[in-house]
Amino acid sequence: MSAAAKGAGRDAELHTLTGAYALNALGDRERARFERHLAVCPACAQEVRELGATAVRLGLAATEIPPSAMKSRVMARISTVRQEPPKVAAAEAGRIPPPVHRARPTGRRRLAGFVLAACVAGLAALGGVAVVQQRASDQARAEAREAAELAQRRTQALADVLTAPDVRTRSTALGQGAAGTVAFSRERDRAVFLASGLPRPDDGRVYQLWFADGGSMRPAGLLASTGSAEALLMEGAVGRATGMGITVEPAGGSSAPTSEPLGLLSFPSG
Repeated sequence: MSAAAKGAGRDAELHTLTGAYALNALGDRERARFERHLAVCPACAQEVRELGATAVRLGLAATEIPPSAMKSRVMARISTVRQEPPKVAAAEAGRIPPPVHRARPTGRRRLAGFVLAACVAGLAALGGVAVVQQRASDQARAEAREAAELAQRRTQALADVLTAPDVRTRSTALGQGAAGTVAFSRERDRAVFLASGLPRPDDGRVYQLWFADGGSMRPAGLLASTGSAEALLMEGAVGRATGMGITVEPAGGSSAPTSEPLGLLSFPSG
């Protein structure tokens, strides 16, 4: 198979990941790959929005319990319908007497069988709907709890840096009226970047943060700018970083800067 054909197959596979992405069921590498695809595929972006909204509605849905009298009605009906005896080889060979069949109109027997089948199918369907809805509801609630706990941990991590006894800050203009501030703590070994007025990047592009380790730049997270004030806990430890920067990169980020930095901020020593 040619490289072009393999690439086309991988691209086609990405279209099938919308449901897993909407439910946060992708691994880190697969999620990053799908997000790069999402930035250039309006159809998948729309489907993710719709699936996400559906998941929320399922989480709020009430389960539908079958009527309490349905089971008793089905069981009562079963008792009035004669079960056909098993056909065993001995009976067919004449070694045991064949079962005695009571005369019954064929049409009536078939009608009774249809009624019984309909009752059982209805009960199974209602029970199945209740089970599926309950599982979907439980899963959505669990995911909501996990998201809330993650948001709480991130908020706490931001607060730990901003309230650290040794916290230091540096600010710079980022162009077009935007500004950026970095707050870092050597004691906590973490840094927070705060942006204000940063416009949305062009389609298929993101803002990426970097730690400056001497002459090299280390990825430190992506900033999903909405144009309003934002605060992001930078990924990774401050370590021996002497500063940080922000660039515009392709969706999903880069392993090294591919554009000139919008801003560079130095970390004072000591």
